[in-house]
Amino acid sequence: MVSRKAFQAPAVGDLGPGTRQREQLRARLSDIAWTCLCVVLAVWAVLESVGSLHGSARWAYSGAAWALPALALVLRVSAVRRRTRSFPGDRR
Repeated sequence: MVSRKAFQAPAVGDLGPGTRQREQLRARLSDIAWTCLCVVLAVWAVLESVGSLHGSARWAYSGAAWALPALALVLRVSAVRRRTRSFPGDRR
């Protein structure tokens, strides 16, 4: 069994501007923010749909609630495609 003192974790790396780790961190935080936005908009859309089914006049809110997650999803997919596109001379 290996003792904890003998085990050394690998270095995290430099998070300075222009480094690969900094770019990965930015991408990770962007992923988390987009996921949170999509979840909040989806919950709002479901709640507005249920509210409009109960007879209240919220059909406009319900339509907007479903349009916003769709728009956010389209923007998210385009951002991922733009991020994964490779450019000539790119050293990643």
